[in-house]
Amino acid sequence: MADSNEMTINLVVLGRTQTGKSAAGNSLLGSSDFESRWSPSSVTTCCSLGRSCRISRIIRRQGCELALRVQVLDTPSYPHSGLSKEQVRDAVRSALSRHFGEEGLHLALLVLRADLPLCPDESSHTIQFIQELLGPTWKDFTTVLLTHADKAEEAGFSEEAYLHSASSTLLSLLSSVQHKYIFLDNQKSIIKEERAIILRKLLNFIIQNNYRVLLLKHSKE
Repeated sequence: MADSNEMTINLVVLGRTQTGKSAAGNSLLGSSDFESRWSPSSVTTCCSLGRSCRISRIIRRQGCELALRVQVLDTPSYPHSGLSKEQVRDAVRSALSRHFGEEGLHLALLVLRADLPLCPDESSHTIQFIQELLGPTWKDFTTVLLTHADKAEEAGFSEEAYLHSASSTLLSLLSSVQHKYIFLDNQKSIIKEERAIILRKLLNFIIQNNYRVLLLKHSKE
């Protein structure tokens, strides 16, 4: 809590190249802090922190309306076209400690593309990477963000129909994180009302987690 009338939530976006991590971060912040473009190689090469303006009328706590601030840590993808797994892992660990070392991390957003199937090998490598970053309680602090949801909608899939047809690998992952997931169309700038809906969903996950934060300390190996 920054003060008695304001709450700050700390988020980190994680995922593979071209899943829309940086675009998702921009959508959550309501800004264009992070470079986001199509490229045949990984675009993000270092961690960077974005901060939103003060957002009103999003959350009430103990009967009082609170203003919200959002902090998003954008990270290099894993696998990365130009960095090793160790380089990405160490960079993200260091940035998490530097930016959220005292306040803690509320949620890690694992960004997956809704228009691409999640395969077992990809899922296992991703989960192993997140475990190395966040530790044994990673499931409690991880939410799946399904980007490019407009492609699923164009194909005639509602969210319910999409999940009914999803791979067992994706369904198993969603189950492991207590079904904390959000669909996001980040191909275009989301309007203020849509952003508010997404932020309220994230806040509900944080509330369900009793406002706990994950404290991460960086140790050199």
